[in-house]
Amino acid sequence: MFKVTFAFENGSKVEVFANAEDNLLEIARGANVAIDAPCSGNGACGKCKVQLKSGELDSKKTLHISDEEYAAGWRLACMSKIIADVEVLVPDIASAYKSRMKVADLSSKEEIAIFEHAKNQVEEAGIQLKNSLDVIEVKMDHPTLDDTMPDVERLTRGLRKYMNLKRVRVPYEVLRKLPDVLRESKFCVKCVVRTTPDDMFVYDVFDSNKDVIVGGLAVDIGTTTVSAVIINMETGEILAKSSAGNGQIRYGADVINRIIETTKPGGIKKLQDAVIKETINPMIHEMCRSINLPEGQIYRMCVASNTTMNHLFAGINADYLRMEPYIPAFFKTNSMFASDVGIEINKDAHIIMAPNIGSYVGGDITAGTLISMIWNRPEFSLFIDLGTNGELVFGNSDFMMSCACSAGPAFEGGDISCGMRATDGAIEACTIDKETMEPTYKVVGEPGTKPVGLCGSGIIDVISELFMTGIINPKGKFVREGKRVRHDKYGMGSYVIAFEEEAGSVKDVEITEVDIDNFIRAKGAIFSAIRTMLNSLDFDVSMIDDVYVAGGIGSGINMANAVHIGMFPDIPLEKFHYIGNSSLTGAYLMLHSTPAEKKTYELASNMTYLELSTVPTYMDEFVGACFIPHTDTHLFPSVMEEQQKR
Repeated sequence: MFKVTFAFENGSKVEVFANAEDNLLEIARGANVAIDAPCSGNGACGKCKVQLKSGELDSKKTLHISDEEYAAGWRLACMSKIIADVEVLVPDIASAYKSRMKVADLSSKEEIAIFEHAKNQVEEAGIQLKNSLDVIEVKMDHPTLDDTMPDVERLTRGLRKYMNLKRVRVPYEVLRKLPDVLRESKFCVKCVVRTTPDDMFVYDVFDSNKDVIVGGLAVDIGTTTVSAVIINMETGEILAKSSAGNGQIRYGADVINRIIETTKPGGIKKLQDAVIKETINPMIHEMCRSINLPEGQIYRMCVASNTTMNHLFAGINADYLRMEPYIPAFFKTNSMFASDVGIEINKDAHIIMAPNIGSYVGGDITAGTLISMIWNRPEFSLFIDLGTNGELVFGNSDFMMSCACSAGPAFEGGDISCGMRATDGAIEACTIDKETMEPTYKVVGEPGTKPVGLCGSGIIDVISELFMTGIINPKGKFVREGKRVRHDKYGMGSYVIAFEEEAGSVKDVEITEVDIDNFIRAKGAIFSAIRTMLNSLDFDVSMIDDVYVAGGIGSGINMANAVHIGMFPDIPLEKFHYIGNSSLTGAYLMLHSTPAEKKTYELASNMTYLELSTVPTYMDEFVGACFIPHTDTHLFPSVMEEQQKR
């Protein structure tokens, strides 16, 4: 056995023991040391860099580590095996996804406005904001020697009288506390109940003098981030908000790598624990502490996530999702409770899930579709949810079609040499002077924060500016020379955004031709999916009346630049609308409103799912889209005109 020490920049350490030949990344995962590995440890992304401080590692030299970095002790954790006692430094950049990920500010005026706007829109569409949870007061006769009815019978009798019901169900958790509560309250109690026309379920009992909040929890489980709100189920008021990086990230940036991880021994439980025990439960505790609400007073939960995340959350085998014919275990389920999956709220809390549509179009899209209001308008609208997977819905009040494309991790900084998630030090916006080729950029973090890499919105800006200023050609190759443009010994070009001396990293922050090529493929997947879906309906982009963009990256995107690189269709910019985290907003409305929940199920059942892999022309569309902006420049007339003017 050898001792492995993980040291961090804040001075803390984690010590574990490992066997000879054990993989360093796997050891880190077992010790709950969060090291970013978007490729799930196959050596492809180069993001799991650690620095050898003492001891020895059997570590393969890879293209992701320069000779200078290797000499300074830098190694890829996924490519390193234990052969002796060792200490490695885990830099902040390698673990930032867990500790310092920039997530949506759900308290901002913009985000609050999005929630309010969504509520107003569904109400205008005739959907009542009302659910089946309620608080009712029940007064009972005191027991006597002449009235020896058991406590639970006394309560159910009082409830039947009050509501004229056939059946009242009292679960074990309520039964256990009932004797004390009845006597402390002098047999006058408040009950938190769910009522149907002939049935009632009692979630909780309180002294009638107590102010009772009926809590609900809405959660958006994204591949990269998890966002949640706690609401008052009676009023719809948002009481608390929270966002965090999805703990599953260390097992891969994309759903396929995570599914593969579940096929290993104990993998399903490991992935479920990563999202529930490591991510959602701490968020619940944080929110409840902030509003002084006991976790047990959250009586319903709604989850909106993609099909894979749904399966991993539920602890259900997702392996069949990645293999033809791509069959999920479920599209929707109403049979899940908090105690089934270890969510630390009221044990009897019912978990509702936004329904999936297909293997790669999940509940996050059905929830988002509800918010987009496509289904309530005669105009033709396109809804795009940008993330590791690009998911699209096109249609109007008469029909809707959905599809999904694998954009890959590039939008989150994966597959990009200096790519990173939107944490402190990430360049999130950039312009480039055409004459001098000098950049001006904006960095995530406090004023004065030095750049260490590029996040998705920054990459879009840089590539757009490089193209519009003529520094790169439509193939993404460098065609201009200058101090910021350089070529390696293999002739590979790169553009330096921040030199080492002005950057907060051990090397220059740059974007290479390989990076640009990777991103072109990601944006090409989005645009080709749009074109394929429209073509299948005999539509073209000119017939799109509105485009609704959702997802974390959507908030930071410069829409004009996204059009410049050919990611979005060339239509007037006023037709683009950012609608925030539509998945979370949709989950909130499903939680708060039973009619909204039913409407979401209806939308899912009426939506056509297009499996792009079965469309013969899709690959042709994809190849055509793998240029800037496209091989067919007639599709982007305004872009070409603007480029000529610059």
